[in-house]
Amino acid sequence: MDYQTIINGMKRFGSTETEICVRGLGLLPEQIHEHVILAPWWDPSVLSGLGEAVRLSEPDASVQIWDIQSKDGVLTFIKTGMGAPVFMDVVLSLGMTCCKKILFVGSVGALDPAIGIGDIVIPEYSICGDGASRYIASGDLAGKDCWGEKTYPDPGLLQIVKEETEQVCRQHEIRWHLGKNISIDTISAQFAHIDTIVKLGCNVVEMETSVGFRAAKMAGISMAAVFSVSDNTMKNKSLVSGRTQEEKNYRAFVRRTAFPEIILRSFQRAF
Repeated sequence: MDYQTIINGMKRFGSTETEICVRGLGLLPEQIHEHVILAPWWDPSVLSGLGEAVRLSEPDASVQIWDIQSKDGVLTFIKTGMGAPVFMDVVLSLGMTCCKKILFVGSVGALDPAIGIGDIVIPEYSICGDGASRYIASGDLAGKDCWGEKTYPDPGLLQIVKEETEQVCRQHEIRWHLGKNISIDTISAQFAHIDTIVKLGCNVVEMETSVGFRAAKMAGISMAAVFSVSDNTMKNKSLVSGRTQEEKNYRAFVRRTAFPEIILRSFQRAF
């Protein structure tokens, strides 16, 4: 399936391109900038080093959007909500705007003992373990299932992000890794399937990037991702127990210090 087929499907039932954007984002297309930060759960206060944040969306909106006035210009920051369906809808809506590049930032669970809490992971690909991808992978929902397929970030933007991450992490003595990711639909039920996920070769797991990479490519937008490791199943360090205060402090330091630098430096090179 291509992007125009998605848009034509909505237009068929009376929607305009502007209405598609407003429905998905809550803003008009011209309010979105070329460079966009997408975060399922974080808001700009987590990455305060980006610049001054000005809220554009209503406080109770399901999708939260800010302008970020950085040293190099204005960026758009979007808090999408968690999970592949809402993330996909935001990315598809961005195709109606002037957005050209997306950096996804968010949390990821590690499946490798060598990856520590708070470390940075740059995914080289993401395996489809979500259901939302089925709606854009093919024009036939009853056709071949896309479960298990790999989707990829934009290669040019990925290379920039890796290079900038390496420099920033070396400067601040922060650990970073390349990720082989799987995007799943559930936090609670994933643990019964961890052995299968590990056998697929995955060293990290999260919920949005598989459909995000696919949707962004369809919409003609370059996208890459930068993860912060929140937990490690293999070390019994979950979101609810096992993590030390030192590990939590390190993670907060990395997000506060390294993430804004990586984002701004990557976007600066991508202009």
